[in-house]
Amino acid sequence: MKLQMVDLGGQFKKIEKEVDLAIKEVLNSSAFINGPKVHEFQHQLEKYLDIKHVIPCANGTDALQVALMALDLKQGDEIICPDFTFVATAEVVKLLGLKAIFVDVDKDTFLIDIDKIRAAITPNTRAIIPVHLFGQCANMEAIQEIAAENNLYVIEDTAQAIGAAFTFENGTKQKAGTIGTIGTTSFFPSKNLGCYGDGGAIFTNDDKLAEKMRKMVNHGMEDRYYYKYIGVNSRLDTLQAAVLSIKLKHLQSYNASRIEAANYYDTLFKHEEKISIPIRTNNSSHIFHQYTLKLNDVDRDKLCVYLQEKGIPFGIYYPVPLHLHKPYFDERFVNENFSNTNSLCKRVLSLPMHTELTEDQIAFISNAIIEFING
Repeated sequence: MKLQMVDLGGQFKKIEKEVDLAIKEVLNSSAFINGPKVHEFQHQLEKYLDIKHVIPCANGTDALQVALMALDLKQGDEIICPDFTFVATAEVVKLLGLKAIFVDVDKDTFLIDIDKIRAAITPNTRAIIPVHLFGQCANMEAIQEIAAENNLYVIEDTAQAIGAAFTFENGTKQKAGTIGTIGTTSFFPSKNLGCYGDGGAIFTNDDKLAEKMRKMVNHGMEDRYYYKYIGVNSRLDTLQAAVLSIKLKHLQSYNASRIEAANYYDTLFKHEEKISIPIRTNNSSHIFHQYTLKLNDVDRDKLCVYLQEKGIPFGIYYPVPLHLHKPYFDERFVNENFSNTNSLCKRVLSLPMHTELTEDQIAFISNAIIEFING
């Protein structure tokens, strides 16, 4: 079987009858925008996350943008973001005329560095956007404490960690995206909970913010053709909601399959000194949206060529720190202050990770890498 980074076809085969029936139901109803399935999925996700409000929208980037729009920030306000993440986290900040202030990440967990957050706060700081990268929560207890001390908003980017849980020092647990002021996620097809197109959602326990954002994703409309806010056109279409309702029922098993695959990868790599396997923190579950290695004294470019020859897919998330991209240049960013991100961008390698991975496939992938490293 051809190896894939994400085997969506194999996953679909297991739920094909359910999906076909749900899509046919939507087609027969002709309720393609804001149909009953959208509201059904919204309530299902609220129950799963144990949060008061879920606002479905068109994609994860819109979710971040609407979250920031709802906070009535002013041009020039500063938003702290990790330097090692997908561009959407900072993209929306710049689009709204705000200032993205990048900080370094932890070299082992790849998550935003708490000490660097503290050092980056100025009188103009208004919010922090922690990213729950690769399937694991940032240290939300520490981030919430910093936010409370400095009167800051927290917008969780949980596009890669839907279903992960954070454990506080007192033993209580909360799902990723439900801890800060607002949580956001993406339902891009390759996500742990993905639809068959674009989709996203916003989460909050704040009634006023929820009411505002629900209007904002629909042009800011309060009543038909009466507009209360500047908004956007960002709705989750009914067909995608129907698919997500089905896949949400399987999310726990999907995440369990990914964890099982990651554990097997770990077993095969654990004695390799030139490979650092993903670190699991003590205060978060890890649901492995990506299984990302850190290579030590390995020529990554040559390894990538070798893997291509073997028919093994891979990903490099991410090859360039955000602070070095031209649209995000700021003279305050000193390259030496991003040593961990700079290093990770040269050393990380993500391997196939999905619900359909078999032990034989994992062994083939792992043995090929070990063979190259020790060859």
